[in-house]
Amino acid sequence: MLGIHDSAKLRRIATILIVLSALALAAAWLAGPAVSTGGDLRAWLESTVDARGQPSPRGFEDVVAQVKPAVFGIRAKVLDEEATDDKEPGFLPKFGETPDEQQAPERPRPTTSQGSGFFISSDGYAVTTNHVIEHGTSIMIETDDGKKYRAKLVASDPETDIALLKVDGGNGFRSVEIADQAPRIGEWVIAVGNPFGLGGTVTAGIVSARARDITPGSYNDFIQIDAPVNQGNSGGPTFDVTGKVIGINSAIVSPTGGSVGIGFAIPAETVRTVVADLRDEGKVVRGWLGVRIQALTPEIAEGLNLKQTQGALVAEPQPHSPAANAGILPGDVISSLDGKAVEDERQLSKTISEMAPGTKVELGIIRQGEKKTVALALGQLPSPPSKAPANDERLDTQKGSTEPSRLGLTLAPATKSPKSAEAGVIVTKVDPDGIAAERGFQAGDVILDVAGNSVSAPADVQRALNEAHSRSKHNVVARVKSGFATRFVAIPLG
Repeated sequence: MLGIHDSAKLRRIATILIVLSALALAAAWLAGPAVSTGGDLRAWLESTVDARGQPSPRGFEDVVAQVKPAVFGIRAKVLDEEATDDKEPGFLPKFGETPDEQQAPERPRPTTSQGSGFFISSDGYAVTTNHVIEHGTSIMIETDDGKKYRAKLVASDPETDIALLKVDGGNGFRSVEIADQAPRIGEWVIAVGNPFGLGGTVTAGIVSARARDITPGSYNDFIQIDAPVNQGNSGGPTFDVTGKVIGINSAIVSPTGGSVGIGFAIPAETVRTVVADLRDEGKVVRGWLGVRIQALTPEIAEGLNLKQTQGALVAEPQPHSPAANAGILPGDVISSLDGKAVEDERQLSKTISEMAPGTKVELGIIRQGEKKTVALALGQLPSPPSKAPANDERLDTQKGSTEPSRLGLTLAPATKSPKSAEAGVIVTKVDPDGIAAERGFQAGDVILDVAGNSVSAPADVQRALNEAHSRSKHNVVARVKSGFATRFVAIPLG
């Protein structure tokens, strides 16, 4: 005989069964007349497709089985001047490190770089990131089945962080294809790699964003993914659900060094182009305009009397470059290229880099409010210059003659600084709580002009600030040289 408590328990079970049955019937009704039974409902759930009509699997086991054998781990012996005792190079860059964490030892030491890579052909051509094998004296890979092979560097492109390898071992390597279509935000992706030396690790997530600009001067528009990637995943592929490579894992953002769901992959379109050049030419040849450019912010636009923020602001034409020879000047805004609008400095750099040297182009520029057209032929991008000297090698140790209160700077004529031959006014001290510090000024910077007027003494800077303030300007623009780089800085006048 059932007790009172047993009867109540049966009633609760019956209620749950009724609710579950109702939910199943509701799902079948919402799916339409084609789904009317439990078996049909299960078939409907297992045959879902994405917006492009491609199968959207409930699991990734089939695609993983297809692509995982093409991915391998890398160990490279390197002599790295920036290696430290607690950090191996070649791991995914850990953004946000403090300067103390990035200090290098006095002497270079041999170390081991770990990363990932993948085959793009059955005869042993493979791809990884440049920073995994940079300065490598020997490269060993370990495939998914545990076999080890030696690899040779064919060529690399530091600008995009891509390296092409050739692995000796026959013609039987499993390879994968590079996608010819960019993924959409929200699509499923699968990352395969060698995190912390644990080869053959698979994680999944989605495309979080595209066209991320995370590296100054980079030609990449990174794909952001939330599939967990860690140290050692660098150089490994990220796949779509069809098994094609949509990107190469290159960097993470992490306060801890481990994955927090923010990873960045070099897009397939870049990989495809660069790898073809490395294989055919042994290098990547890029067009070169020869200008240092920067973003046209609303503050800088206001200081230059411009009503728009579209375009690329010329900070400085490089000597003897195509731009300098064509008469491009600091303060010019490049607004169009061959009749097509230039949205920002990054778009212009990427477009120019994809053109062949010698290509003739027409630039639309805005100079002091007037529109002009400049025709020129692109040059070939030269090798990167050596590092600029540290700021403390250029400082004037004497106290500056003026400290403009609105800037929070101590200034001196550059010609009076014993270690600087620059024209202009040198910054000898920066108030950490001042406006200038907020705008990125550092001791050793040289102010070349203010509001378009050349300066050679601290009084010239103060005079330019006062004149701009008297005209009710909200911002004044200064052209500043830091090391080898020149940029415009908008200074608020209050």
